[in-house]
Amino acid sequence: MITIDCKDVISIKNELLVYVADEMAAIPTLKHDQFTLSALDDDDIIDINKVVSAIKEFLNSIDQGGNFAVISNHNAIKIKSLSGNILESDIAEVQNNLLSCTHCGFVTQYEVELNTHMRIHYI
Repeated sequence: MITIDCKDVISIKNELLVYVADEMAAIPTLKHDQFTLSALDDDDIIDINKVVSAIKEFLNSIDQGGNFAVISNHNAIKIKSLSGNILESDIAEVQNNLLSCTHCGFVTQYEVELNTHMRIHYI
């Protein structure tokens, strides 16, 4: 399991989580100011260097790659602002309303969709 600290990019945490989890084919879990990635199979190991690369790709895609350092230490990654400024986003309000499946990390803004999705875990 790898933990990604998103304190300096909290406004884009959910978008980052979805992007990195898709790139790594890993199970994400949301936490207050961070998220974790777990391997799909207990025997698999997530390559932390690939996670760092995926985070950098995402930051570059939103023109923020030069403003943040991605620092890895064992099974932890920290995204740190180089200027000390925290990334602000217009979509932060919408992201606060996102709901996440506790089983697999599926993210939606609709409670009905989440409830329907969660039913597949019990079939």
